[in-house]
Amino acid sequence: MEKSYCPIDTFINVIKGKRKGTVILHLFQGRKRYNELSKLLPDISERMLTKQLRELEDDGLIGRTVFPEVPPRVEYHLTELGKQIHPVLKGMYKGGLLFEATIQDE
Repeated sequence: MEKSYCPIDTFINVIKGKRKGTVILHLFQGRKRYNELSKLLPDISERMLTKQLRELEDDGLIGRTVFPEVPPRVEYHLTELGKQIHPVLKGMYKGGLLFEATIQDE
């Protein structure tokens, strides 16, 4: 996580990326395994989902638990920081709905 000139830019730089905000919103509902997230986000490749999950983990927004089983089981969950930004993302979701209502179908 890199500090920007403005805290808004710092926030946007951390959550920008293919479906990062959506991943956080899904994890707010509870722990999810990789395959569950993959099914919830059908328009993202496995490679991209893995990349986004790693970045979210590196930035401290999500945690990853690996269970010592065969085959290995991995679950993702929100950290306290991830839970704190949930209201902001929910507000952005509502704002997106407002903008979508103004977009004319072409």
